[in-house]
This record gives sequence, structure tokens and C-alpha cells, in this order.
Amino acid sequence: MSKKREKQKLGEMVVLKKLPPGFLDDLPKEDQVAISAIVGETIISKGYDKEGRAELEFAEKNGTIHFIYVSPEFVSRAE
Repeated sequence: MSKKREKQKLGEMVVLKKLPPGFLDDLPKEDQVAISAIVGETIISKGYDKEGRAELEFAEKNGTIHFIYVSPEFVSRAE
């Protein structure tokens, strides 16, 4: 398995490369803004859910913590 395709581990720093199409569509505006702001940024991997989606965690500057779930193809290891 290549380095890019290996699953990230709990607590590992990763980069959300892009958002899945339609990911933000039904979310409140403040969540859309917060999630859009972390695309391309280094965030924490919390592992994978039972469907195989990457669980990612990040906090806004105001302290609000977010968890998002995306297909692993949208995530890469931070370098």
C-alpha cells in the first residue's frame, strides 16, 4: 500500500484536500464557513467510522469543536 493510500491513525495530523460535492449544502452558514476554512489546513484524524469514513476534528478560534466525516480519498497525511 502506498504512503498516500495508507489509512491515517488516531491523532495523526492530516490535510483535508477538498470537500465532497454537496457536503456543505444542508449545513448552517456558520458551519459552512468553518468547514470551508480548514480545506488545505492541517487537522487531527480521529480514525475511521464503521462505514470507513475518515473522522476529522478541528476547532475554530472561538473554541467551537467540529467533527466531520469524509471518504478517505479527500484526506492525505500532513507533511
